[in-house]
Amino acid sequence: MAYSPIEDYALIGDCHGSALVARNGSVDWACLSRFDADAVFCSLLDDRSGGTFSLRPRALVGSRRRYLPNTNVLETRFSTRRGVVRVLDCFTMRSGGRTHPFHQLIRIVDGVEGEVTMDVLIQPRFEYATIRPWLRRHGRGGLYSATGGAEALLVQSDIPLEVSNESSDLRGQFPVRARQRRRFSIIATPSHELRLRRLSSETLDRRLVATVDWWRRWVAAGSYSDDYRDAVVRSALVLKLLTCAPTGAIIAAPTTSLPERIGGKRNWDYRYSWIRDSAHVLEALLSVGHPEVATGFKRFIERTTAGHADDVRVVYSCYGARRLTEEDLSHLDGYRGSRPVRIGNGAANQLQLDVYGELLNAAHSWRSAGNEITENEWAFLRGMVDAACSRWKEPDRGLWEMRGPPRHFVQSKVMCWLALERGIQAATDLGLPCDLDRWKAVRADIRAAVERKGTDPARGCFVQSFGSREVDASLLLLPIVGFVPARDPRMRATVKVIERELSDGLLVRRYRPERSADGLPAGEGAFLMASFWLLDVLAMQGAVARARSLFRRLLELANDVGLFAEQFDPSRRQMLGNFPQAFTHMALINSAKRLGLAGEAPRRAGRAGRG
Repeated sequence: MAYSPIEDYALIGDCHGSALVARNGSVDWACLSRFDADAVFCSLLDDRSGGTFSLRPRALVGSRRRYLPNTNVLETRFSTRRGVVRVLDCFTMRSGGRTHPFHQLIRIVDGVEGEVTMDVLIQPRFEYATIRPWLRRHGRGGLYSATGGAEALLVQSDIPLEVSNESSDLRGQFPVRARQRRRFSIIATPSHELRLRRLSSETLDRRLVATVDWWRRWVAAGSYSDDYRDAVVRSALVLKLLTCAPTGAIIAAPTTSLPERIGGKRNWDYRYSWIRDSAHVLEALLSVGHPEVATGFKRFIERTTAGHADDVRVVYSCYGARRLTEEDLSHLDGYRGSRPVRIGNGAANQLQLDVYGELLNAAHSWRSAGNEITENEWAFLRGMVDAACSRWKEPDRGLWEMRGPPRHFVQSKVMCWLALERGIQAATDLGLPCDLDRWKAVRADIRAAVERKGTDPARGCFVQSFGSREVDASLLLLPIVGFVPARDPRMRATVKVIERELSDGLLVRRYRPERSADGLPAGEGAFLMASFWLLDVLAMQGAVARARSLFRRLLELANDVGLFAEQFDPSRRQMLGNFPQAFTHMALINSAKRLGLAGEAPRRAGRAGRG
């Protein structure tokens, strides 16, 4: 097998687990039972031994694909010289699936025209390809099992498959004529709970229909403006796929170790829930009418921190675990030779001071949506503000999770300021108990420190960290969170420096690694979320037409089904980093909303003038 480009993949899932399906019909990554489970197919990270579930036509001429409208059900149409088939891929959804999911991947082949011969290869590899499973056929009804260690798969096929325990795979070929349907199902289960039960064809078809209906009901419950509606709905569907249904956690991405540079070492496991990412995601989903996500995340934080501010971490597993020990999987080659392949994430042990502002800002969004803050919730939030008061003077690792020496990052200080700002707002509006005088004094101290130490007097701009002359893209957040007006001369100067030193006119890099001592070899792509931040600030500065133009150009960087990775390499025109990335899709939604609001003011002014 050869590695597919990252942009060739599409995501399917059930808010428990997920899989990536390549344009060529191959499932090359799958964590079926939960996002951070050991992958059962991971040829994405080792194309020789990682395992795959391939469903491909012979004599392929071309293909095109889409998600069925307003769903996360993927449809791929394959054309050959003799006919056309479509393949539908999804995880099945159900009412009550939050607590009782099917954990089921189905792949359905429908004949459209003529006759097409299909090849199927099911090659499970448990525990990241360290276990080649024991495969068995059960009876003559197309039922098979794969077991190894703690895991098992129940495989069902409409066509007979050849079982090979020598190569540890299931193989077959079959013709499909117009109006014929062939079905495949894989259900993940603990090996000690394996139940040999074949589902009828009618049951599989009903589950497909129910899944389509489930996603369309979810979309219909939201509220979307006409501005860039298709891209916003797709992004909302991606963010929902990255939400852990049982716990309310929101993961950063469903993959690990997709590189920020091909062949490089900046390869991280993003299958966890960062406070920062989640806070931004829930704000985006609140803005499009999905408050249940905010409720779920709030409860997740309350549980995982045990209600104590001093227990807050920057990242948790999607089920609340704190220990995310970073480990290298040296037996895997890595995507296109990009090593190491990592599971776990050492950022769990870092101090990142922006977490206080992110949580208080999330609570502000929650309150702005019409929800109350209970006495117990206020005790927790007040503790977060007090922690920001006590710790804001400390150096930290910052938004970008630097692995070099801790520093006094300007964005971290500003987020501590935001924690105080939001705490003071809530306490004043609701008459809640706190040391208001202290909070106001510390808020003023942080502002004074940032304005004195966090600027470059020669250029009149903000800088990455106290005492530095470097800029980074996180400074674009300063007007977005309200620390400084977008039209402030210092912010205008900051935007100009960022555009000159970090941007190619459209795409923005996080910072210059060769000058930032981040503890890693240099080399990464442009950071797509930062590119959306830039157009946000430009719109806030009044350059709405230019911001809209940048937005449209960024939308063109999505893959054919509307998905974005974390980064983009403009020289090779390829996606980089884990995929799809919650941060990027969140930023898209927020930018679309901001541009829509920017367009409202002139329309309102025009109506008033005509009146």
